[in-house]
Amino acid sequence: MTQYEVVGIGNAVVDVISHANDAFLGEMNIEKGIMQLIERDRAEDLYGAMQDRLQTPGGSVANTIAGIGALGLPTAFIGRVKDDDLGQFYAKSMIDGGTDFVNAPVAGGDLPTSRSMIFVSPDGERSMNTYLGISTDLGPDDVPEAVTSAAKIIFLEGYLFDKDQGKQAFLEASRQVRAAGGKAGIAISDPFCVNRHRDDFIRMIRDELDYVIGNEAEIRSLFETDDMEDALAQTAAMCGTVVCTRSGDGVTLIRDGERVDVPVTKITPVDATGAGDQFAAGFLYGMATGRDLETCGKMGNVCAAEVISHVGPRPEVDIMALFKAQGLV
Repeated sequence: MTQYEVVGIGNAVVDVISHANDAFLGEMNIEKGIMQLIERDRAEDLYGAMQDRLQTPGGSVANTIAGIGALGLPTAFIGRVKDDDLGQFYAKSMIDGGTDFVNAPVAGGDLPTSRSMIFVSPDGERSMNTYLGISTDLGPDDVPEAVTSAAKIIFLEGYLFDKDQGKQAFLEASRQVRAAGGKAGIAISDPFCVNRHRDDFIRMIRDELDYVIGNEAEIRSLFETDDMEDALAQTAAMCGTVVCTRSGDGVTLIRDGERVDVPVTKITPVDATGAGDQFAAGFLYGMATGRDLETCGKMGNVCAAEVISHVGPRPEVDIMALFKAQGLV
């Protein structure tokens, strides 16, 4: 019997969120609207400059898993934190939210728990400054086969492709879950990740995965093309299910030759943090519960719309009630 409906593997990052106008971003040399990796000293400087901090457990795939758990499915998350204040906060928060946090906080070593300082502009854009710390050291030893082989779906975070041990952990996890009859997939995470590891991404998607989720820039970057339709066709030719989020233009979903384009109602975001993560939560909830492709896309859109309506990367209202209101369940 499947113990977990969805298991995620990714960076365990404490998000520290604050509001900031463009003038502040300029003063602090923060590039607007992107994610930048920073060193420890820079992380401490930015943290000290934040005025109204909201602290929450984050990490792209961790946010997705938390969203699925909030919808009532059994979930688990695999990631590394240090046995420090932030690491203990992170592990407790995941467990309190209903997701099994598989890995005990690590004692010893120099690297602290990962954290991301996120500055939200008045237009909803978020500028992320991430110190990765201990989370990027995740490797095969952190991935228990007892967990992966007990999962219906595994969801992998592309950011962890930056280290060889992360790639190996993904490879072993996907093979374990598929051998047990489950499905494995990945969030591409960022075009820059693809640019650094294009051959590995393509090989993994083609040979080891059942589904892939990315936005337009991420899908195009796989094949270094500006032609969106060509990129979708090439991705669909090598992977059973392809999901491409297209911001205000909706989402395109392709599965075994079937294509569905699901529109969205455009709204002005309060905070765009977590939009893609919560779209994935809704989509994967639909996939885990056997919904058709269009319903999976609509569920993803509902989750994304909710999370951009407030500050923070995780849902604040009863998503199931929203599904029921729209006739999705």
